[in-house]
Amino acid sequence: MALTLALSSLLALTGCAAITDRIADRKEARAAISFPPGGQLIDVGGGRQVHAVVGGRGPDLVLIHGASGNTRDFTFDFAQRLADRYRVIVLDRPGLGWSDRADPRYNEAFLADAESPREQARMLKAATDALGVEDPIVLGHSYGGAVALAWALEFPDHPSALVIVSGATNPWPGDLGPLYKINGSSLGGAVIPPLVAAYAPRDRLLPGIVEAIFQPNPVPEGYLDFVGADLSIRRSTLRANARQVNTLKADVVEMSPLYPTIDMPVEILHGAEDPIVPPEIHSVRLYEQIEGAQLRLIDGVGHMPHHVAPDEVIAAIDRAASRAGLR
Repeated sequence: MALTLALSSLLALTGCAAITDRIADRKEARAAISFPPGGQLIDVGGGRQVHAVVGGRGPDLVLIHGASGNTRDFTFDFAQRLADRYRVIVLDRPGLGWSDRADPRYNEAFLADAESPREQARMLKAATDALGVEDPIVLGHSYGGAVALAWALEFPDHPSALVIVSGATNPWPGDLGPLYKINGSSLGGAVIPPLVAAYAPRDRLLPGIVEAIFQPNPVPEGYLDFVGADLSIRRSTLRANARQVNTLKADVVEMSPLYPTIDMPVEILHGAEDPIVPPEIHSVRLYEQIEGAQLRLIDGVGHMPHHVAPDEVIAAIDRAASRAGLR
């Protein structure tokens, strides 16, 4: 009888998992139709592709989005503001948006590892190489700031300058809380994402998440409908994002002692009211680590300066271009 009950329970759980996966399949298929790639998928070898949206003319400017994001965060409005004087290359980071993981092994449901900022930088640079990018300004927002710095460490002769916006760049005290800890673990990352993808109440969940990211500033009108937040709650994307963020602290512990070796113009911007990536832990410290770096803290602005104060970010890009001799 005990064996029968155990087998019955296993079959029930298997059946529930199968139903959950079917529901998640349908919702993810709808998300893919609603938010298809906005640019081109670039082969970078090993069966991997990077999604890139390219537009404009002028010196090359690479834009790297933050955690949970995709190219649409920049193409909503910001990239268009720059296209009159830069060739703007907006990239999906590995595992997010429409880019593949840096290594197929990271797709395993029960694997807690994730590609480091250095691995991501290598994969993204391979995409820009295929596009003929030369001497780019590399801008990274939030998590993307760590990838931009890794790019400079991996390829010190490639970027002409860096612009770090609200960058998560230095070790922080404590951890990131239970959500990332659970979703970033091997078991939690296997179990939780299918439930979120299948059953999360999107109409109630996503607006609250986006509002929290923009605090204390309002969300721009039309942003939530455009940005493709449904892409961020696909099973594979949830795992990639949680595990990348969950392992980031160890990565910046390794990288941060090397920041003083970065020898190129660096512009650092950060919202003074950022509740997500505290500027005093990250950008202020980064300013002290890189000789010649310039820091601008923007009063009244939270984590999303490129939406709330785009002119400030554009001015920093122009300063970086001028300092690098590109304009």
